[in-house]
Amino acid sequence: MRSPHVITTRYYESPCGRLLLGALGEALCLCDWRTGKSREAVDRRLQRRFAAVYEAGESPVLTAAAAQLDAFFGGARTAFDLPLALAGTPFQETVWRALCDIPYGETVSYGELARRIGMPGAVRAVANANGANALSVIIPCHRVIGADRTLTGYGGGLAVKQYLLALETRTLNFKFAGSIQT
Repeated sequence: MRSPHVITTRYYESPCGRLLLGALGEALCLCDWRTGKSREAVDRRLQRRFAAVYEAGESPVLTAAAAQLDAFFGGARTAFDLPLALAGTPFQETVWRALCDIPYGETVSYGELARRIGMPGAVRAVANANGANALSVIIPCHRVIGADRTLTGYGGGLAVKQYLLALETRTLNFKFAGSIQT
Protein backbone atom coordinates (compact mmCIF):
# COMPACT_ATOMS: atom_id res chain seq x y z
CA MET A 1 0.00 0.00 0.00
CA ARG A 2 1.29 3.43 -0.97
CA SER A 3 2.07 5.63 2.01
CA PRO A 4 0.11 8.88 2.14
CA HIS A 5 1.55 12.26 1.42
CA VAL A 6 1.91 14.70 4.28
CA ILE A 7 0.15 18.04 4.64
CA THR A 8 2.41 19.92 7.04
CA THR A 9 0.28 22.08 9.34
CA ARG A 10 0.68 24.86 11.83
CA TYR A 11 -1.64 27.33 13.50
CA TYR A 12 -1.70 31.03 12.78
CA GLU A 13 -3.19 33.41 15.35
CA SER A 14 -4.86 36.30 13.52
CA PRO A 15 -6.38 39.34 15.25
CA CYS A 16 -9.82 37.81 14.65
CA GLY A 17 -9.33 34.09 15.16
CA ARG A 18 -7.19 31.02 14.72
CA LEU A 19 -6.36 29.69 11.26
CA LEU A 20 -4.86 26.34 10.37
CA LEU A 21 -2.26 26.60 7.62
CA GLY A 22 -1.31 23.56 5.59
CA ALA A 23 1.38 22.90 2.99
CA LEU A 24 1.58 20.06 0.53
CA GLY A 25 5.20 20.10 -0.53
CA GLU A 26 6.03 23.60 -1.74
CA ALA A 27 2.41 24.77 -2.09
CA LEU A 28 -0.10 26.12 0.41
CA CYS A 29 -3.28 24.02 0.37
CA LEU A 30 -4.97 25.15 3.59
CA CYS A 31 -5.64 28.43 5.37
CA ASP A 32 -8.90 27.92 7.16
CA TRP A 33 -10.68 29.06 10.29
CA ARG A 34 -10.97 26.46 13.02
CA THR A 35 -14.69 27.11 13.34
CA GLY A 36 -17.68 26.80 11.05
CA LYS A 37 -19.92 24.10 9.71
CA SER A 38 -17.68 23.13 6.77
CA ARG A 39 -14.50 22.84 8.86
CA GLU A 40 -14.35 19.03 8.99
CA ALA A 41 -15.53 18.64 5.38
CA VAL A 42 -12.61 20.79 4.18
CA ASP A 43 -10.13 18.63 6.12
CA ARG A 44 -11.62 15.40 4.73
CA ARG A 45 -11.65 16.75 1.17
CA LEU A 46 -7.99 17.81 1.33
CA GLN A 47 -6.84 14.56 2.87
CA ARG A 48 -8.79 12.50 0.34
CA ARG A 49 -7.84 14.57 -2.73
CA PHE A 50 -4.14 14.61 -1.91
CA ALA A 51 -4.08 11.12 -0.30
CA ALA A 52 -2.49 12.89 2.64
CA VAL A 53 -2.43 13.03 6.40
CA TYR A 54 -1.95 16.12 8.55
CA GLU A 55 1.30 16.40 10.44
CA ALA A 56 2.27 19.41 12.57
CA GLY A 57 5.49 21.08 11.53
CA GLU A 58 7.07 23.91 9.60
CA SER A 59 7.96 24.49 5.98
CA PRO A 60 9.15 27.44 3.90
CA VAL A 61 5.69 27.99 2.41
CA LEU A 62 4.07 27.99 5.86
CA THR A 63 6.62 30.53 7.07
CA ALA A 64 5.97 32.68 3.99
CA ALA A 65 2.20 32.39 4.43
CA ALA A 66 2.41 33.48 8.08
CA ALA A 67 4.60 36.45 7.14
CA GLN A 68 2.22 37.50 4.37
CA LEU A 69 -0.78 37.12 6.71
CA ASP A 70 1.04 39.30 9.29
CA ALA A 71 1.52 41.96 6.60
CA PHE A 72 -2.12 41.65 5.48
CA PHE A 73 -3.50 42.01 9.00
CA GLY A 74 -1.03 44.84 9.62
CA GLY A 75 -2.38 46.73 6.62
CA ALA A 76 0.84 46.45 4.60
CA ARG A 77 -0.28 43.79 2.09
CA THR A 78 -3.32 43.73 -0.19
CA ALA A 79 -2.64 40.50 -2.12
CA PHE A 80 -0.85 37.23 -1.55
CA ASP A 81 1.98 35.76 -3.56
CA LEU A 82 2.16 32.10 -2.63
CA PRO A 83 2.15 28.85 -4.60
CA LEU A 84 -1.26 27.23 -4.07
CA ALA A 85 -2.52 23.66 -4.34
CA LEU A 86 -6.28 23.72 -4.92
CA ALA A 87 -8.44 20.75 -3.99
CA GLY A 88 -11.79 21.17 -5.66
CA THR A 89 -13.87 20.35 -8.67
CA PRO A 90 -13.18 22.24 -11.89
CA PHE A 91 -16.23 24.43 -11.13
CA GLN A 92 -15.06 25.19 -7.59
CA GLU A 93 -11.60 26.06 -8.82
CA THR A 94 -13.10 28.41 -11.42
CA VAL A 95 -15.00 30.19 -8.65
CA TRP A 96 -11.92 30.36 -6.42
CA ARG A 97 -9.84 31.88 -9.22
CA ALA A 98 -12.60 34.45 -9.81
CA LEU A 99 -12.50 35.34 -6.10
CA CYS A 100 -8.85 36.31 -6.55
CA ASP A 101 -9.92 38.87 -9.15
CA ILE A 102 -12.08 40.81 -6.67
CA PRO A 103 -10.00 43.87 -5.81
CA TYR A 104 -8.88 44.46 -2.23
CA GLY A 105 -11.44 46.55 -0.37
CA GLU A 106 -14.27 45.76 -2.79
CA THR A 107 -17.18 43.36 -2.59
CA VAL A 108 -19.40 41.57 -5.09
CA SER A 109 -22.60 39.62 -4.72
CA TYR A 110 -22.89 35.90 -5.38
CA GLY A 111 -24.95 36.77 -8.46
CA GLU A 112 -22.25 39.10 -9.76
CA LEU A 113 -19.62 36.42 -9.19
CA ALA A 114 -21.77 33.91 -11.10
CA ARG A 115 -22.03 36.39 -13.99
CA ARG A 116 -18.26 36.96 -13.94
CA ILE A 117 -17.61 33.26 -14.51
CA GLY A 118 -20.18 33.18 -17.32
CA MET A 119 -22.81 31.21 -15.40
CA PRO A 120 -25.44 33.72 -14.26
CA GLY A 121 -27.87 30.97 -13.25
CA ALA A 122 -25.39 29.26 -10.94
CA VAL A 123 -25.74 31.57 -7.94
CA ARG A 124 -26.30 28.75 -5.42
CA ALA A 125 -23.47 26.68 -6.86
CA VAL A 126 -21.20 29.73 -6.63
CA ALA A 127 -22.23 30.21 -2.99
CA ASN A 128 -21.51 26.55 -2.24
CA ALA A 129 -18.11 26.75 -3.95
CA ASN A 130 -17.35 29.91 -1.98
CA GLY A 131 -18.16 28.05 1.23
CA ALA A 132 -15.87 25.15 0.25
CA ASN A 133 -12.81 27.41 -0.12
CA ALA A 134 -9.95 25.87 1.89
CA LEU A 135 -7.74 28.96 1.50
CA SER A 136 -9.72 31.58 3.38
CA VAL A 137 -8.23 35.10 3.38
CA ILE A 138 -5.62 34.00 0.78
CA ILE A 139 -8.47 33.37 -1.69
CA PRO A 140 -10.73 36.21 -0.50
CA CYS A 141 -14.15 34.60 -0.16
CA HIS A 142 -14.96 37.20 2.51
CA ARG A 143 -15.43 39.75 -0.31
CA VAL A 144 -18.67 38.10 -1.45
CA ILE A 145 -21.86 39.47 0.09
CA GLY A 146 -25.60 39.21 -0.44
CA ALA A 147 -27.35 40.93 -3.34
CA ASP A 148 -28.91 43.33 -0.82
CA ARG A 149 -25.38 44.25 0.42
CA THR A 150 -25.80 42.34 3.69
CA LEU A 151 -23.15 40.05 5.07
CA THR A 152 -23.92 36.40 4.47
CA GLY A 153 -22.33 33.18 5.69
CA TYR A 154 -18.61 32.88 6.26
CA GLY A 155 -16.53 29.99 7.59
CA GLY A 156 -14.95 32.13 10.28
CA GLY A 157 -18.32 33.65 11.25
CA LEU A 158 -19.94 36.95 10.32
CA ALA A 159 -17.96 38.93 12.91
CA VAL A 160 -14.72 37.76 11.26
CA LYS A 161 -16.08 38.63 7.81
CA GLN A 162 -17.02 42.09 9.08
CA TYR A 163 -13.53 42.49 10.56
CA LEU A 164 -11.82 41.52 7.28
CA LEU A 165 -13.98 43.87 5.21
CA ALA A 166 -13.41 46.70 7.68
CA LEU A 167 -9.67 46.02 7.60
CA GLU A 168 -9.67 46.25 3.81
CA THR A 169 -11.64 49.49 3.75
CA ARG A 170 -9.56 50.90 6.60
CA THR A 171 -12.62 51.35 8.78
CA LEU A 172 -11.43 49.38 11.79
CA ASN A 173 -13.15 51.78 14.14
CA PHE A 174 -15.03 49.05 15.96
CA LYS A 175 -13.89 46.48 18.46
CA PHE A 176 -13.94 42.88 17.27
CA ALA A 177 -17.12 41.56 18.84
CA GLY A 178 -16.92 37.97 17.68
CA SER A 179 -16.02 35.02 19.77
CA ILE A 180 -12.65 33.55 19.01
CA GLN A 181 -12.72 29.78 19.23
CA THR A 182 -9.51 27.84 19.31
